[in-house]
Amino acid sequence: MRFIQQTALELRKWPRNIKLFFLANILYQLGTGMFGVLYNLYIQGLGYNDAMNGRVVSIQSLATAIMFVPIGLWGDRASRKRILILGALFSGAAFISRSFMESETSLIGLAVFTGLFASFFQVLAIPFLAENVRKKDRLRMFSYHSSLVLASQVLGSMGGGFLADYLQALGVSRVSSLQIVLLIGGIATFAAFIPMIFVLEKKKGESEQLEASVPVHEQKQEQGIQPANASDFKMIGKFVAAQLLVGIGSGLVVPYLNLYFTNRFSISLSAMGILISLGQVMTIVSMLIGPSLAARIGQVRAVVCFQMLSLPFLLLTGFTNLFVIASVSFLFRQALMNAANPIQSAIMIDRVPDHRRGIANSLTQTAFMIGWASMGPVQSYLVTTYGSYWGYAITFSITGVFYIAASLLYFYMFKTKRTKGTNPAVEVV
Repeated sequence: MRFIQQTALELRKWPRNIKLFFLANILYQLGTGMFGVLYNLYIQGLGYNDAMNGRVVSIQSLATAIMFVPIGLWGDRASRKRILILGALFSGAAFISRSFMESETSLIGLAVFTGLFASFFQVLAIPFLAENVRKKDRLRMFSYHSSLVLASQVLGSMGGGFLADYLQALGVSRVSSLQIVLLIGGIATFAAFIPMIFVLEKKKGESEQLEASVPVHEQKQEQGIQPANASDFKMIGKFVAAQLLVGIGSGLVVPYLNLYFTNRFSISLSAMGILISLGQVMTIVSMLIGPSLAARIGQVRAVVCFQMLSLPFLLLTGFTNLFVIASVSFLFRQALMNAANPIQSAIMIDRVPDHRRGIANSLTQTAFMIGWASMGPVQSYLVTTYGSYWGYAITFSITGVFYIAASLLYFYMFKTKRTKGTNPAVEVV
């Protein structure tokens, strides 16, 4: 209760731009949550096999990855507000169109279209937040942002699952019920442009004055077009390498978790929606406590700790035949692995200069999505070849190997050393 009261008090003090952006993100993620849970079931309901789902996921992810770098560069040079508005409008239009299309050509084509504009929010959210809050508030704000994204997806996925089942109980066909829910999700995403219209854009260099630890005159000297710094790109390359490994591992498992539960345990849409939503709720809680852990043991150690603790639950999910065990282990894996995300964002923002943040975020997202996109055919091949048990067991095991490699690499590249009398959260490279 005390935490809720403190959070409510802090929320009232948030900058106006942050409140508007969070409202836009709620609408955007409601639609994303519905599509994330129900769209591959919709494809399955149309009569396509798992290979088709793999193709759609891979092509959409690849299209998103292609746009990451251009959007990062564009966002560093142009109005992030206008780019986010365009992202909401075109993403919503794509979702609305996808809720009706049934042919293979339209499914593939709209997957490409959706992927292109999905990159707008993914790339620019963190730089937008960084330029609107003080440096000391970034980790908490990134945690709130990640938690809000998941909370909105919880409402979207849970509400979408319940509504689809309810419509089917009223006599609506499975495919038609999914189309109706997906249409509602598309409209919600489209409406995300409305709050962004009222965002007040900051003048060039104004956001950097929020950096309390750096004198204003030094911040202004850093603005404008600057020559490429090899050390900047070397640091960015480290983040890219770690994210590529995580993306490859995630691409084998995460996009197909709903198919995993429906194929192995034959659960209903509502049960699946509840389960995935519970996983997101647990992730929200872990993200909110993440800053406290980072303050105690340091940000890099907190990232590695969360990721390594998730591995036993990942393997347990892949090998068990008991739905209860699979559900519980899935919940803990989901919470622990994703809890590190806002901490990683804070580490990257702190270690990359402001004039490189857009391209840094876009390159790390690109690496993740390339890994994600490349694993679709691999996942579908393993599942179709080895069946719903060993196929998923193998994919979960491979994912575990990549997660271990990513965690060890991350710790090696960003490990910190403490000096006597310093706070463990203060990192000395």
